Amino acid sequence: MTSSIRFLMCAPHHYEVDYVINPWMEGNIHRSSLETAQEQWQSLYQIISDRADVDLVKPQQGWPDMVFTANAGLILGSQVVLSRFLHPERQGEEPFFKEWFEAQGHQVFTLPPELPFEGAGDALLDREGRWLWAGYGFRTELDSHGLVAEWLNIEVLSLHLMDERFYHLDTCFCPLTGGYLLYYPPAFDAYSNRLIELRVPPEKRIAIDEPDAINFACNSVNIDRTVIMNKASDELKARLADAGFEVVETPLTEFLKAGGAAKCLTLRVTEPLHPEPAGEKGIIARTVTMTGHLLDSGLVSRALDLVMEGGGSFQVLNFDLGEQRQSTSSAEIRVSAPDREVMDEIMAQLIDLGAVALPEEQQDAHLVTITQAGVAPDDFYSSTIYPTEVRVRGQWVRVQGQRMDGVIVVSESEPVASCKLLRDLSVGDQVIVGYDGIRSVRSTKDRSRAAATVTEEFSFMGSGVSSERRVELIVEQVAWDLRRLRDQGGKVAVVAGPVVIHTGGGDHLGRLIREGYVQALLGGNAIAVHDIEQAMLGTSLGVDMKQGTSVRGGHRHHLRAINSIRRCGSIANAVEQGVLTRGVLYECVKNDVPFSLAGSIRDDGPLPDTKMDLLTAQAEYARLIEGCDLILMLSTMLHAIGVGNMTPAGVKMVCVDINPAVVTKLADRGSLESTGVVTDVGLFLSLLVKQLDKLTQRHVMA
Repeated sequence: MTSSIRFLMCAPHHYEVDYVINPWMEGNIHRSSLETAQEQWQSLYQIISDRADVDLVKPQQGWPDMVFTANAGLILGSQVVLSRFLHPERQGEEPFFKEWFEAQGHQVFTLPPELPFEGAGDALLDREGRWLWAGYGFRTELDSHGLVAEWLNIEVLSLHLMDERFYHLDTCFCPLTGGYLLYYPPAFDAYSNRLIELRVPPEKRIAIDEPDAINFACNSVNIDRTVIMNKASDELKARLADAGFEVVETPLTEFLKAGGAAKCLTLRVTEPLHPEPAGEKGIIARTVTMTGHLLDSGLVSRALDLVMEGGGSFQVLNFDLGEQRQSTSSAEIRVSAPDREVMDEIMAQLIDLGAVALPEEQQDAHLVTITQAGVAPDDFYSSTIYPTEVRVRGQWVRVQGQRMDGVIVVSESEPVASCKLLRDLSVGDQVIVGYDGIRSVRSTKDRSRAAATVTEEFSFMGSGVSSERRVELIVEQVAWDLRRLRDQGGKVAVVAGPVVIHTGGGDHLGRLIREGYVQALLGGNAIAVHDIEQAMLGTSLGVDMKQGTSVRGGHRHHLRAINSIRRCGSIANAVEQGVLTRGVLYECVKNDVPFSLAGSIRDDGPLPDTKMDLLTAQAEYARLIEGCDLILMLSTMLHAIGVGNMTPAGVKMVCVDINPAVVTKLADRGSLESTGVVTDVGLFLSLLVKQLDKLTQRHVMA
């Protein structure tokens, strides 16, 4: 027939599943039937020929996938972007398709050799010609979208494919006449689904379920109001009928074995051209550099993974490997993203890894003035635990008071930059928004302990949690560090929960304080109450600590302890008056070790020293951990996480808890100095004191 719609097809004379380049080919090598494939292809050819014109390209021996003409290129008017196949198994098809396009009088655009783009398999025009939907993630690189947009003068909407079964856009996405869309949402990331929803109204979105998706219902050929596909459920056919479409099913099971169906077997030669000018076509690109022990630490791999997982693409422009084991490496990476929102999210994570923009691309930090106290702009930069510098008037300034989840406030007159909590923002403060002019300062030691020169007898293990890790080894490391810090005038803080007392660790913790190993104690009302109850009444929560049995009237003991301290006016007064004569808090008072007790809604009493104003308690916590070299977190989830969030990088932390989830939560901060120990805290403290005794004996003998 003669039609304004034309397709290009290729007879399956040499079709076979000879290799595996997608999940559908797994287990199907040499299991396809050429006879059945030819019959199925002929049926599809006849159905399309009844509704449109079909041109044929000559099949070539040795290129079995040439039958999937959708991947030959992308045609718009008289222009063609020739495919650059990712896999060598298909690259030999390119010259044959190029020859056919040129014979038809098309202008052929050719992408650089190392920039994969697989034609109309990953680039589908809106049926009204308004824009081009372009997929990336498996076979096509995002950077190709910018060139396609420029050459064809059309707006490109980039969609990130996430499910390897749907490796081409046309396997899970099918624009239909009238602005309708047939698609499988789980094949895309959240950003792409949001973009689809912004462009296609809900009444025109036909989202399918997995059973239809794996039958390649989206891999359909749409001609006016006809949708030609391999197979569809009754429900899907009914939904398409309600939208005014006729479904024509034709079995294509032999081609499904190679990962294709109706759409893959066709290339539409005539595509609609929209008369209006093209919209925005630009792909956002930034070039960053990374320096350090990039391979030893796995840092460069993490960075590239973050780019891909974040919906971007990358190109390593340069990589200089250090000559010696101690030498640092450097990498120059071009990062591409479909829009600024995605790029900002990627850059935020790369900054945390120490990536910085090239000098010629560096910009000053963008400042916005606060107009409402305690409220920042929506796009404010959220600080991390790592030392940070910001660029103000062309110079890099170190941020003071570094902590996690803060806002960076800049005084341009100095210039001075510092971290503030949201609640502390004042009208007139200038805060940083976006990610320009920010860099994370990561030392060589931070990037790779293995590559650093270690002068200490022990060093902490990298961040992570394992109940299989030998507790004795961790204890030995902690003991050695405690001894070294005490002798060198360092600072150690302990964050402790009431479990320390319940498990019999109170005496051991008290000894650490008495012998000068602890310079600050942080906790809640509960640890102090149970410590004082044990010291005064010999019980903890009414349980005799020696017998391990409940005592008569023991349920009142913690209240009696609270009442006694309240009568004295404070814990220090109770010590001075001889009411409190032993225990953890007693040792703090007697040895001038500052402590802070943060209250909560569940607290009984509370003790007069407990700060029930949460903001005051937070501020005092932050003051006490200032300048710490080591923080021991002992069985207290909320207090440990709170302290972890206000602690900058460089401070060693050991979190001990019988619950793996607690230590995992702390390790998830990303600090290389965090070590999780899954064990009973009483046992840990007992072993720690014994190990310190051994170190003391060695010192005496020496």
